[in-house]
Amino acid sequence: MKLFSPFLLMIFALSLTACSEVLPRQRGNLALPQMAFTPDALEFGLRQHTAFSKEAASGGYGGGGGGCGCN
Repeated sequence: MKLFSPFLLMIFALSLTACSEVLPRQRGNLALPQMAFTPDALEFGLRQHTAFSKEAASGGYGGGGGGCGCN
């Protein structure tokens, strides 16, 4: 148990170092297109619509509709 406690303390200390404050002048770098989760918003929307239409369920991605893809 004595070995387990320092190990947890070390993991906790290392996890705190990953948290940092982003300054306003640095936020422009994070807003670059390369940093986006989905680089092409139009393609992402099309894939979401296709997946929603194939599911034939209402909810989840917005509106209701059937599986025909006509919504």
